[in-house]
Amino acid sequence: MRRFIWCWLAVLALASSAWAADEYKIDPVHSKVGFAVKHMAISTVEGRFTDFNGSILFDDKDPSKSSVSVTIKTSSINTDNTSRDNDLRSANFLEAEKYPEITFKSKSVEKKGNGFVAHGTLTIKNVSKDVDLAFTLNGPIDTGRGKAMGAEAGLTINRQDYGVTWSKSLPGGELMVANDVTIKINVEARQPAPAAATK
Repeated sequence: MRRFIWCWLAVLALASSAWAADEYKIDPVHSKVGFAVKHMAISTVEGRFTDFNGSILFDDKDPSKSSVSVTIKTSSINTDNTSRDNDLRSANFLEAEKYPEITFKSKSVEKKGNGFVAHGTLTIKNVSKDVDLAFTLNGPIDTGRGKAMGAEAGLTINRQDYGVTWSKSLPGGELMVANDVTIKINVEARQPAPAAATK
């Protein structure tokens, strides 16, 4: 009986921890997942992914109970150049047909200065690496139709670490496409409005 009581208390503790965090779903209409990479060492090409989803679990009293999860469809890559986009989807780069998703899932979140850091796993082409995603939050605010918050995040990765290995050097040794890719995320996330009370 005593063991049952302790197990029940443990379940209640876990449940109350989950209830303390509010869930916000990313609103893709008001969000952007972008990237930037040097081209021939003289210019920067910017692009974005147009199909993505994710959620933020946020506990303002204890940020360590928060979490972040994002899924990006690789085929939705867009640099406003059809030929280049097809190349980026091909086996030269992302192999979108074989690896349809890029994901980030946090393992822990900590408060750091005026912002936060999500320690988690970034997976590209089935290669998973631990990364630290620094981000800031705006809000939450009450929209009258549920709460909303904004999040801005960014990090730089080496694409070679994730199996995106195509490379070509120019006569002077400069890379046609740099290895370092800067990822920029700016999202708006919303809580569903409370369900109307039924009579």
